[in-house]
Amino acid sequence: MRAIVDTNVPIVANACSPQASPACVVECVRRLNALQTEGILVVDDGWHILKEYMARLRSEGQPGVGDAFLKWVLTNVTNPRYCETVHISPRDADGEGYMEYPDTEELAAFDSSDRKFVAVALAHPARPPILNAVDTDWWRFREALERHGVQIDFLCMDAMSPTRH
Repeated sequence: MRAIVDTNVPIVANACSPQASPACVVECVRRLNALQTEGILVVDDGWHILKEYMARLRSEGQPGVGDAFLKWVLTNVTNPRYCETVHISPRDADGEGYMEYPDTEELAAFDSSDRKFVAVALAHPARPPILNAVDTDWWRFREALERHGVQIDFLCMDAMSPTRH
């Protein structure tokens, strides 16, 4: 199984996301552990995803499962048994627009900080799914993303309720 992991998944696995149910935390932990033992993480070769992980995954106090995931990624990013990298091309200086991201009106309002994950999914020949835990933007744009060949694996459907977005 290949997958791209949105940063909210290891954040939830760290139990640092108040909107995540206990079942959601357990599922994020389970999926991160499965990816590390049985799967392949897909990231970009310019470290756009890794830089976001490093900026957002340093828990206060005792390190959590998400922090351990970050350490695993940094240890294995060049090991093809565990990680694959693809090239994505920044479109502009802010680094949140990518040539691989669909230039379409229906996705113009999609969160610019999450576009790197979409670009990686579309740049990889296998089009791996993006794992999402609690970010409702993925849910709101799921149909448009799917029309462009992007698969999203929603780990915490309880967080996607209409009252949350």
